[in-house]
Amino acid sequence: MDSLQAMKTRSTPFLVALFTVAQLSGVIADEALKTEIEATLAKGAAWLESKQNESGSWGDETYPALTAMPLSALMRNSGLESNAKLPENLAKGYDFILSKQHRNGAIYGKGLATYNTALSLMSLTHVANQPGIEEAIRQARRFLINQQADEDVRGELDSPFDGGIGYGGSHPHSDLSNTHLAMEALYYSKQVLADRPGGVGLDLDWNAAIHFVSRCQNLEGSNDLDYIAVADQDRGGFVYFPGDSKAGEVEEHSTKTKVALRSYGSMSYAGLLSFIYADMDPNDKRITAVKKWLGRNYTLEENPHMGAQGQFYYYHTMAKALSLAGIDELSLADGGKANWKQELAKKLIAFQKADGSWINDGSSRWWEDDPILVTSYAMLSLKHVLQAL
Repeated sequence: MDSLQAMKTRSTPFLVALFTVAQLSGVIADEALKTEIEATLAKGAAWLESKQNESGSWGDETYPALTAMPLSALMRNSGLESNAKLPENLAKGYDFILSKQHRNGAIYGKGLATYNTALSLMSLTHVANQPGIEEAIRQARRFLINQQADEDVRGELDSPFDGGIGYGGSHPHSDLSNTHLAMEALYYSKQVLADRPGGVGLDLDWNAAIHFVSRCQNLEGSNDLDYIAVADQDRGGFVYFPGDSKAGEVEEHSTKTKVALRSYGSMSYAGLLSFIYADMDPNDKRITAVKKWLGRNYTLEENPHMGAQGQFYYYHTMAKALSLAGIDELSLADGGKANWKQELAKKLIAFQKADGSWINDGSSRWWEDDPILVTSYAMLSLKHVLQAL
């Protein structure tokens, strides 16, 4: 026993040294990756700036969201404070956004009012201290809050869409994509207004929003609707809205055969983000369940269960969700760990085109054939990786 104890004592300094070398190696790898990410972002920013329209907009002017996304990407990459004097190109971009704001607070040109307003509001939070921006933020918040569904107008959440937010107009029902984007914009704009005269004012019914988001999750006990899938391949993940999954349906055999909805990657990260924005307890069973699903289905080769469709939207929601959740490594089904920051950064760097842009070569669905939108997704994803590193 004495000799064994002596061996352990002698080996301790070696083990400590070995651990220190491993730590140092990890730090060096992270620093090298940061440098590579920053160079990639600079190239992407130069490309985005070259594509700005004379009006200050990017892309199709009827959709201010297509200007809001590059503005957010460029602002986050610039390192400018919200009250710093804006470069002329960014100032023109924000002037364009403000020119699209309607009397009811909505920011849009033609259709998709909620989607355009949410992304525009999120962009405005980056320049909250610029003249005229605070009032624009308040108006946009009021519009988004008033879009929250309450179909029976009694607060009883009878409809599966109650508590959520949809595109509006010809797409009136709630969906998880629009709901999580609205929750994100309201979450960050609430922080902006918290210490200002007048305070936050009108706010979302966050409990109702959580109720809707929970009805988009394949999880028995918290979802009271009968479409849910409980097999391991779907349990804990999310669908687009109650009754519809872009990943399709699956037959389940329990006491009887039923048709259930498949979970998929981008919406599962959107669900996790929604719970984070609602300041839910990280130990809530709905959060632990979606984290397990995300670990079981982790991949960067596709949007899980959707292939190449929405792949960069998936990367963006992944980077936001895992960085905000403080997850350094994602626990996988086989017991291993995924260093998602290293892996996602390297994937996005490899996908960048020679001119500095990104585009989804595998699918045009959800506007991912638009290099302005996809470049914005990629740059914002890389900024979240940098933040997490």
